Amino acid sequence: MNLRTRTGGVRCTGPEALVRRAAAAEWGRLASLVRGHLARRRAAALPLAATAAGLVLLFDLLQHLPGGAALVERVGVVRGVQPLEVSLLRTPLSLFVPALDLPVWGAFAQVLVVFGLAETVLGRRVTLLVAYAGTLAGTLYARLAMDLGPDTPLGLAPSDALVRDCGPSAAVVALAICTAWRARAWCTAGAVVVLMTSEAVLLPNLAGAEHLAAVAAALLAAALGEVVGGYGPRVPALAGAAGAAGGPRARAVIP
Repeated sequence: MNLRTRTGGVRCTGPEALVRRAAAAEWGRLASLVRGHLARRRAAALPLAATAAGLVLLFDLLQHLPGGAALVERVGVVRGVQPLEVSLLRTPLSLFVPALDLPVWGAFAQVLVVFGLAETVLGRRVTLLVAYAGTLAGTLYARLAMDLGPDTPLGLAPSDALVRDCGPSAAVVALAICTAWRARAWCTAGAVVVLMTSEAVLLPNLAGAEHLAAVAAALLAAALGEVVGGYGPRVPALAGAAGAAGGPRARAVIP
């Protein structure tokens, strides 16, 4: 049911209005930040997201070329069977190496969107730190889970030591949670946590274990940010500044 306002506009009521209010409450701050950031910087708004997505495409192209798979394996593929120091050296690039058995466009879209939102809300340095922390947590936890073995609730089979790590997805999970937390999109953050936890329980494999570790790392980083980074007071101010970006004197501060 729609009601006409005094100015002649139409005001929605009923379920549609509830959905719109819920969406505004959940994503309103995030949308304001993104709009203001894009309006000010235009083509140069998201250099980190564009670079990360480009690296995903580059590594996918390389690993499908003759001899390219061996190169990608040497510089960016992490497996549990490797010595720990080798895995740590490869971890920064491993978060851009997409899985061979999944469509590369899915990984490309995830990285572009989530890295872009994180770059806007968290800033480039924090985005890189959170992405690396999520990937590193997955790498280290996978090794611990293999040591625990399949007979324990959080363990993995020794055969998983030969499986490639989950690539960009652990970083995407960590960034999605931290970005939603910072923007106070609580339902979105909770949904990511529930989905990743359900995946790890229902489909116990290496990717699920690494995603669960990325969730833990993201929650720890977000909670730490509340204590030392002042998340709470800054987000409303940022959202208000972004919403006012269209004015001639408006200037929003992006972390």
